[in-house]
Amino acid sequence: MPFDFDQLIRDIDSIPDCSRYGRVTAVSGLMVEVGGIEKELSVGGRCIVETRDRRRIPCEVVGFRQGRALAMPFGALDGVGLGCRALVAGDQAMIYPTDAWLGRVVNALGEPVDGKGPLPKGPHGTPIRNNPPNAHSRARVGEKLDLGIRAINAFLTCCRGQRMGIFAGSGVGKSSVMSMLARFSAAEVAVIGLIGERGRELQEFITEDLGEEGLARSVVVCATSDEAPLMRKQAAYMTLAVAEHFRDQGRDVLCMMDSVTRFAMAQREIGLSAGEPPTTKGYPPTVFAELPRLLERAGPGVVGAGTITGLFTVLVDGDDHNEPIADAVRGILDGHIVMERQIGERGRYPAINILRSVSRTMPGCNTPNENELVGHARRLLSSYDNMAEMIRLGAYRRGSDPQVDEAIHFQPALEAFLKQGKREATDLETSYAMLAEIFGVQWPQ
Repeated sequence: MPFDFDQLIRDIDSIPDCSRYGRVTAVSGLMVEVGGIEKELSVGGRCIVETRDRRRIPCEVVGFRQGRALAMPFGALDGVGLGCRALVAGDQAMIYPTDAWLGRVVNALGEPVDGKGPLPKGPHGTPIRNNPPNAHSRARVGEKLDLGIRAINAFLTCCRGQRMGIFAGSGVGKSSVMSMLARFSAAEVAVIGLIGERGRELQEFITEDLGEEGLARSVVVCATSDEAPLMRKQAAYMTLAVAEHFRDQGRDVLCMMDSVTRFAMAQREIGLSAGEPPTTKGYPPTVFAELPRLLERAGPGVVGAGTITGLFTVLVDGDDHNEPIADAVRGILDGHIVMERQIGERGRYPAINILRSVSRTMPGCNTPNENELVGHARRLLSSYDNMAEMIRLGAYRRGSDPQVDEAIHFQPALEAFLKQGKREATDLETSYAMLAEIFGVQWPQ
């Protein structure tokens, strides 16, 4: 492999001419107070604290108090004491992705964690904390995107550049749905952020759920639950930054994040440590300010650029779909997919409740024939759901309502349509054709 002299020159140019440092004046919980360089730092800036045993802990400035900078570490504070040096490390963190990042697993700082060697640096940097494109210069959402899951393709059609939320309690199948989307979607690149995941599940997701086929066109960003809250929060921003790099190259990117709730929990820990007042369910105000700043980065790019189709999971607390984070995220995104434990308990996966889910690009993205087909199926599902209790009790008498009779007749076939195996893919046209076949309709029309 030829030596990259241009990269060496860029690395040399990035070395600062001098180092400026202050001292640790206090440590309180997760927070480090730094004095002497407070005028050199700003909120969001970086400093590096040197421990007694010469380890270097990167920190981010989250506020100021009584003339001191408040810094949150990216790692454990073991070995940090009064008087430890804190070096100024710059204001804006940048990453330099390339196509060589595809198939790799990185942490919240953009460092490889898959044992496959160092990551090459691209010629152009992307800020980790970027701003979304200007609303007036943004393109509109594109054509329909095949996601490979027929329940979503038919009933909750997603367009390129759309942002959807997947709302579910723990253990209902969010990770399985994400792995299906990564393998089967028609997007060119997938960027997957695993925020606050269990450490043992990372390898399971990569090797079993994602597989070689899915990983080959994906970049996985991970921050496990045992890592510092700042690392978990940073992993979410890193996920969007990598997606923005590929979007700016004109590609259609599928950006998936599991989960936005753990991002909000990490921000809650940071905010409370910085002295913010707790509000709804203990979440400080910055949580509800950071959510739109994160989620708005997904979507269409400027005219002529690519798109970021965002699919963000929300771990609903106690299966309450109206808890604060779920409610806030639902108001920001362009649709929501609701997964319910009761559906999974009766053996139908993905456990999507079609009637409680919505895609805000429908029905505008469909043809009249597609809307008629999907609308008819929805009406039958709704009729059966309304009378389900009476049907199970045997209190409904056939012939009382023709639409309910039709719903009872087609219910087994519709349930089978909504059920799909993890290794089974169904494209958009096949999804409509299978739904039409249930009703005996010739497709395409």
